[in-house]
Amino acid sequence: MDVIGFKAAKCKNCYKCLRGCGVKAISVINEQAVIRNSHCILCGHCLDVCPQNAKTIISDLNIVKNYLASGAKVIVSLAPSYFGSLTCKEPGQVITALRNLGFSYIHETSEGAAYVTAEYAKLLAAGEMDNIITTACPSINDLVEIYYPELASLLAPVDSPMIAHGKLLRAKYGTEAKIVFIGPCIAKKREAESDERSKGYIDAVINFKELEEWFAQRGIDTSSLEPSTPDNPNPEVNRLYPISGGILSSLTTYQTEGPKNYRRFYVHGIQDAISLLDSIKRGEVHDCFIEINSCTGGCVKGPGTDHDHISHFKVKLDMEEAIEKKPIPSDFPVLPDGISLKKAFFDHSPKEKLPTEDEITNILAKIGKTRPEHFLNCGACGYATCRDKAIAVYQGKAELTMCIPYMQERAQSMSNVVLDTTPNVIIVTDEDMKILEFSKAAEAKFHTTRAKAKELYLYDLIDHTDFLEVSESHEPILNKKVTYKNLGLITLQNIVYIEEHRCVLGIFQDITKEEEKNNQAYKLRVDTIEMAQKVINKQMMVAQEIAGLLGETTAETKVTLTKLRDMILFNGEDTNGTSPM
Repeated sequence: MDVIGFKAAKCKNCYKCLRGCGVKAISVINEQAVIRNSHCILCGHCLDVCPQNAKTIISDLNIVKNYLASGAKVIVSLAPSYFGSLTCKEPGQVITALRNLGFSYIHETSEGAAYVTAEYAKLLAAGEMDNIITTACPSINDLVEIYYPELASLLAPVDSPMIAHGKLLRAKYGTEAKIVFIGPCIAKKREAESDERSKGYIDAVINFKELEEWFAQRGIDTSSLEPSTPDNPNPEVNRLYPISGGILSSLTTYQTEGPKNYRRFYVHGIQDAISLLDSIKRGEVHDCFIEINSCTGGCVKGPGTDHDHISHFKVKLDMEEAIEKKPIPSDFPVLPDGISLKKAFFDHSPKEKLPTEDEITNILAKIGKTRPEHFLNCGACGYATCRDKAIAVYQGKAELTMCIPYMQERAQSMSNVVLDTTPNVIIVTDEDMKILEFSKAAEAKFHTTRAKAKELYLYDLIDHTDFLEVSESHEPILNKKVTYKNLGLITLQNIVYIEEHRCVLGIFQDITKEEEKNNQAYKLRVDTIEMAQKVINKQMMVAQEIAGLLGETTAETKVTLTKLRDMILFNGEDTNGTSPM
């Protein structure tokens, strides 16, 4: 079942959750982190380390509210870490606040822990197991069953306090009652709802963060309430379960002598737990009773608590001071008949196919890792070694592009290729006009090297007015023609502001040759027009000359024809061009 969810829009290629996951139960698919439920032990560490708060816990809060609204009998199993994890002056104020929410009965989970402690004491006294690993923490149980199945026989075959308590409450209040566990742990949700060995005893799980938000929504100020007592008998020392070493403290009130003198110690935190299990697997640890908790500091540091609210060191000190190490009272109820707290543990390890050496080599070669010096094993991708990452790629859990050094080198290489091959001048400056980048074409056009240019400000090289304007206004200047006469260079410039990096990018297209061609074409057009004008002028002169000649010949023709007419009319007498009266 899903317990941890993701906000996909916020999850972007940081791999911090994967680096923080001790068991690598997170896959990266299409640049998004995905919880692999079959591998996840629900330690909740990914929730703490995610810088974008992209992960969320799937909540049962509305389910619980609906139980109350329906009028059902709703019973609370309250984890003992409420003593220091919830806002209050006295623990009893939290009990009153829960009653104000409408819960029918409030019992402390430490009531169930008392019976679990008794079972641990029996195991110690029997001395039949090589090592005994406590089973109060479901994340540690999952860690062993999934990743160290050969050590499953060392897990104490006993229910967790929550399930033990659920069994007691179910027997007491009946099958119609709704039992809600409230605590600091998110792994309890899977244990209650998905584990076939423990289903049916806890109907819903909410954490302390959700409870505090609920109090705020209802306007309940716990610190101002009169304290009240829970509905269970005092479990005394068993209230120390949620702090590191709490189980060991609970056992001090029992006689546990047996054939073996078990050495007792506690380990908390996933990495230390893994180191210990590795040591046990190698056969280095024997005859030990080991309390293991996945959360550093114990349950009081669980992922369902507000870590900023109070230090777990203070909680531990306060609880140890407030809770006396007294055995449960003699009149404490015995375990009802018909209830068994025994639990069997099995091999739940996923069976994944491993790549061959050739397949690993081929995967590594795709990201340029072909020689020993290429294997940085930097861990930036979340995996301890490049080889581990290649195996994860083969199994579909990781992507090739998760190799940050490779991608950085590739990005730098690509940017250098662009800067070196583009025919356009590229200049990048910061807001102070300091040159940040200078392309190879810029070197050729402005007669300086990239290294020297990056020591200069833009105004040391060219007029920076347009760059400064763009830097201040954040408005681009597009397709502006700028001439550098001293360089014999004409450019078409696009200058834009890059908000993300707070810099100015200028791309200059060299249009000198185009301008020369345009000028030549213009000159040709002007010369052609001048030649045409000359021809026109000449034609006009010729026309005028022709007109003059035509005028002279026309007059002569008129005189001649007139004479010829008169001669005909007057029998050859010349009348000197005059007609007779």
